[in-house]
Amino acid sequence: MNLINRIDLTSLFMDVDDFCNVFIPPWLGSLLPENKPQRNREFTMCPSEVMTILILFHCSGFRNLKTFYTGYVAMILKHEFPNQVSYNRFVELEQSVLVPLLAYLNTRRVTSRGIAFVDSTELRVCANIRIPRHKTFKDIAARGKNSVGWFYGFKLHLIIDDQGELVAFFVSPGNLDDRKGLREMAKFIKGKLFGDKGYISKELQETLWEQGIQLITKIRRNMKKVFLEEFDKIMLRKRSIIETVNDQLKNISQLEHTRHRSLANFMVNVVCALIAYSLQPKKPSLNLRNSEGKDLIIIEENNNCFLSRI
Repeated sequence: MNLINRIDLTSLFMDVDDFCNVFIPPWLGSLLPENKPQRNREFTMCPSEVMTILILFHCSGFRNLKTFYTGYVAMILKHEFPNQVSYNRFVELEQSVLVPLLAYLNTRRVTSRGIAFVDSTELRVCANIRIPRHKTFKDIAARGKNSVGWFYGFKLHLIIDDQGELVAFFVSPGNLDDRKGLREMAKFIKGKLFGDKGYISKELQETLWEQGIQLITKIRRNMKKVFLEEFDKIMLRKRSIIETVNDQLKNISQLEHTRHRSLANFMVNVVCALIAYSLQPKKPSLNLRNSEGKDLIIIEENNNCFLSRI
């Protein structure tokens, strides 16, 4: 089920527009002037309108932007967006709102509250058979490998908390080691961090420990067993929550497709997919907190671990 019927379009636009009014003027004033003269003609559609439409697309369930814009926005939402431009012009305007979208996504993140999960997922930009002919991301994307097989494109490194809220994200070429991606996001987290076997590294664990982060992963068969508290064992079994989030990003928010024609539009697609996910009224959650957001009490009894509400 798409989210567009559950989103208040007016509230979303007002929130985006208020953010743009605060962010865009000082941002434009901080840009370095270019050597050659530029036309400073105002856009027919304001940045907040472009951003709202892009976010709505990733909430709509439509499979491609052109069908959504020409068949839904132009027909159904023509009164809400009276200053619409052609589809080709709208695609050009996407690049102009990349930085405001990134800044807006930053406002949608939550502060780490002591329990977090980390994982990476591939972002394919073309089928493997077309890799030698692919030109859009030549010298930018890279071949990577996951549990399914080889792919060509990028990786999205993601950290969420126990309530499914976004804590940090990082986009890299497909061949980047997951542990390096985690180092880039370490400043956004604290407490316990649960990951898969791809994050096993004694050096990384020690580095994160010095930063107040306890990295907990499963062990490989050829490794010595490590003592884990019962709560940590339970959370490791619940690590699939972040895989559920990755699945929703790809199948609901249209995070991954192979029709990109520029790096900027690729990043706009990724950022808007994450924003659309953050707007979901109900996210995958472990229900470890009460309605006021307070932590649950962990009770250990006869070597068994129980969770009790405050």
